[in-house]
Amino acid sequence: MSIYLGIDIGGSGVKGALVDTTSGELTSDRWRIATPTPATVDAVLDVVSDIVAHFSWQGAIGCTFPGITIDGNILSAANMADAWVGVDLEAAIAKRVDVRACVLNDADAAAIAEAVFGAANGIAGTVLVLTFGTGIGSGMLRSGNLIPNLELGQLEFRGMTAEAYAAARLVEREDMRIDLWASRVNEYLQHVCDIFSPVRIVFGGGISRRFDEIAEFLDVSAEVVPAALLNNAGIVGAAYTASKMDRSEQHV
Repeated sequence: MSIYLGIDIGGSGVKGALVDTTSGELTSDRWRIATPTPATVDAVLDVVSDIVAHFSWQGAIGCTFPGITIDGNILSAANMADAWVGVDLEAAIAKRVDVRACVLNDADAAAIAEAVFGAANGIAGTVLVLTFGTGIGSGMLRSGNLIPNLELGQLEFRGMTAEAYAAARLVEREDMRIDLWASRVNEYLQHVCDIFSPVRIVFGGGISRRFDEIAEFLDVSAEVVPAALLNNAGIVGAAYTASKMDRSEQHV
């Protein structure tokens, strides 16, 4: 089987779709539900359950989370409720929804998708995949291999966290002019270039659909390109990771 359900938990929305994991293409429309306020564990699990039910899905799923995630366990939750820290999300999904879940960091999922199907495919050297939304997610690839849980949105920058300075929510919810925001993003991108010397930065998140408006303000030492999968990268990466888990278990 090549079709898997990917679910992307974000600070503003939880979205899911069926994905052909051989091509990276969505085989269904996305189904999106606003992230509950507050984003408690039980409330978000209810939304995940609703998405699984919407697709009448019974197989393995891939699911992202916006925080440090190791072996399905949540270690940070900057844009979610504090009670998430310490939760075994894979076990919680299995208990609530009765499906096997593979859980990973949201930006790591996006990086995997872009490495396999998109703008990071075949690129030697260091590639940063940055997703701009409620916060700033970050995935690092070294010649296609993922270095997980980088969390560059939490870097201290200009006396605050980087995502407080340059997250897309400043444009999408707080009405900052996009030219001013893009100038802030440019400062932040040069900062991460100075630290990691990437050969390419893949610019993702929902606001990546406006990349043509943003690109003229970006002048950094790395090549900056829009995410090929735009805001679907997390869904695709989650589904692809679930397919790899499922296949490995079948061969044990």
